[in-house]
Amino acid sequence: MNTVFQDAASQFRGLNLNQPGQWPALPKLVAWFVVAAVVVFIGWTTLLSNAHDELDAEIAKEPALKDDYRNKLGQAVNLSELRKQKLQVEEYVTQLEKQLPGKAEMDALLSDINQAGLGRGLQFELFRPGQSVVKDYYAELPIALRVSGRYHDVGSFAADIANLSRIVTLHNLAIERNRSGGDVLVMEATARTYRYLDATELDAIRKTNAAKKPGGKR
Repeated sequence: MNTVFQDAASQFRGLNLNQPGQWPALPKLVAWFVVAAVVVFIGWTTLLSNAHDELDAEIAKEPALKDDYRNKLGQAVNLSELRKQKLQVEEYVTQLEKQLPGKAEMDALLSDINQAGLGRGLQFELFRPGQSVVKDYYAELPIALRVSGRYHDVGSFAADIANLSRIVTLHNLAIERNRSGGDVLVMEATARTYRYLDATELDAIRKTNAAKKPGGKR
């Protein structure tokens, strides 16, 4: 063993760094391993480390991608049921839209409200439609009401309003005894009815909203 170590050590003595091609086999082999180690280290720090960081980032995304996959898989499994629910919602929306009068039907609806009160023997002291308030998809028309009559007739009138084929709601109800005495009550309220917007009105709203957005035409 001593001879082997001495022979190996002797190969490293007197090496000419300017002529590595004339080195003995063992120094050449050691030099090759050193150069290879340096190349691997430089490659790791410059190329592989960036790839490793990208790999870590992709691995970190894996749990979120798995959750997204599970959610979409659940939706795909229940796709037929979701489509049925969508159709049901669309039918329900259509039914609600049918309860909203158009602009041409508003006069008839106002007449229905008036007839509902007269039919119960009430006296209209005030029946004043206000200014329409335009929303995104519908318009709201407030109507100031003041009617007088007996207790049961006033209650029946409110029920008749709720049972109209069109949507009419009563707000800010105030009921008090008539100053003239007797069993006559006076009810003040704001009736609100709603109508859908026609194509021209919807187009005007879209243009207005587009103009309000940053960069929109003014």
